[in-house]
Amino acid sequence: MIPDSFIQELLNRVDIVDVIDRSVPLKKAGANYSACCPFHNEKSPSFTVSPVKQFYHCFGCGAHGSALGFVMEYQGISFVEAIHELAKSVGMIVPQETRDVDVARAKIIPGLQDVMQQAAHYYKAELKKSAKAIDYLKGRGLSGQVAARFQMGYAPAGWQNLEAVFDDYKHEVIQTAGLVIENEQGRRYDRFRDRIMFPIHDQKGQVIGFGGRVLEKDDAGAKYLNSPETPLFQKGNELYGLFLARRAIRDAGRVLVVEGYMDVVALAQYGIEYAVAALGTATTPVHITKLMRQTDEIVFCFDGDSAGRNAAWRAAMNALPALTDSLRINFLFLPAEHDPDSYVREFGKDGFEAFMLQALPLSQYLVQELSVNNSLQSQEDRVQFLNEAEPILKQIQAPRLALLLRKRIAELANISSDEMRAMIKLPETNRSRPRSAPRQERTTMSLQRRFALMAIMQPQLVQEADLQWVSGVADEDEMVRQVMRLAIASPNSKPVVILHGLEQVIDGRVLREIQRELHILDENLNLALEFDGVRKQIKDMYMQRQQTSMLDRLKEKSLSQLTAEERELLRSISTR
Repeated sequence: MIPDSFIQELLNRVDIVDVIDRSVPLKKAGANYSACCPFHNEKSPSFTVSPVKQFYHCFGCGAHGSALGFVMEYQGISFVEAIHELAKSVGMIVPQETRDVDVARAKIIPGLQDVMQQAAHYYKAELKKSAKAIDYLKGRGLSGQVAARFQMGYAPAGWQNLEAVFDDYKHEVIQTAGLVIENEQGRRYDRFRDRIMFPIHDQKGQVIGFGGRVLEKDDAGAKYLNSPETPLFQKGNELYGLFLARRAIRDAGRVLVVEGYMDVVALAQYGIEYAVAALGTATTPVHITKLMRQTDEIVFCFDGDSAGRNAAWRAAMNALPALTDSLRINFLFLPAEHDPDSYVREFGKDGFEAFMLQALPLSQYLVQELSVNNSLQSQEDRVQFLNEAEPILKQIQAPRLALLLRKRIAELANISSDEMRAMIKLPETNRSRPRSAPRQERTTMSLQRRFALMAIMQPQLVQEADLQWVSGVADEDEMVRQVMRLAIASPNSKPVVILHGLEQVIDGRVLREIQRELHILDENLNLALEFDGVRKQIKDMYMQRQQTSMLDRLKEKSLSQLTAEERELLRSISTR
């Protein structure tokens, strides 16, 4: 474990401009620096780097982060490796915390992340001991190098092997992590038994879950078994292999989405390292958004059987809300007797990539599926066709794609574009959202967010007394409180250090909003003067709410119940 204090000191010391400029040449652009984004293809620069905020942001694909995040994303390395890389560049030595690596003698279980990493080490060590598991992987054509790259492991047969790994097998966090199951009698047993183990990593390279595959085809259990949903792991948000594939995806200019863990590993064995897999679920809009940050072209690859075609249709439907006009989505269907693993083993990398050229563009795939069982000969056929096409068209927010697809649907239905426009109204992509909150509440929230942004920029402006003016329980209020506490604790820190501290204490959605808004905050403002003004407004609103609340409580009492002090207070509030 690397002490958080060291990470903060490292972020305070490195200069993000120097870090990024070594990989992506930057040009001065006013107070900031700019370049074409290294994370997606673009012709004009939309990638900006702020030396004041020590943050980068791409207005094209939305990529953003600190020097630490850039090194991880650009080089495709883990969080710990990026720490060592940055520390080396500024002459710092990463403190080494000695730890007993013998998992069988572990004495403490401090948190979910440590539990998952500990289990991953155990499974990896067990793979080296199991001749059966090694023979299985060799039989699938996998080398030891590829197995090591994906940190594959083996969960031995037996019901309570992890009891020897963790000192307290009954500790609640082990069950929360999804490593054990408790039956109705209160007896615990290991979730994964006699399975090849595939660790699932988050964007920092940390293990957040597992997938386990049986070795024998006639095994009575499920072929694949995933970790359950946990505070660390939500399968609808994660893609297997994405952390390791990021650099290859950018180099290839596309990502290949397949269905299984073994497909990803087998493709990597043959040099196709830009493949990822959904985790036993249909591709979600969150998956699409994550992949769009890496590339502008997504190729979905499915088996040619009915199950594969059903999965392809679900993926297409789930992708519709996330589509943009700059994104290319294609669908590749393998011959019925093949999956990606078997196809690449038979035809190799060149054969597989040549076959990928036959992938259907999304628009062509949608039209094909809508008309596959419809001859479009009768009026009723065309009505059915339009009825099935309408909900699809209404989900597409990309205006050009929607327009062209609507035109094609109209041609097939033998109607004009004007008639089609009258029938199907596409969503207005630029229409502002309806107002749902009272004016005063929106103003208060906006002021608090502004206050937090300025506090991140100049933490030395925050005073301990400011904490009393934020008393709500909403996410916004908690975020402001956390910013204040971090600012008070580290008044001389760079903005990126405050943001790093927020990662552990606020919701990820709120943090991403803060990071985006921080980029549009004008660095030339007199922040100290504006900060005082916003502080006064927040304080006045707080006092007004307190007085209104007190007035309401006093009005509930009869005049005879009021004390002299309460009568005077009621009189003074009412006359204001």
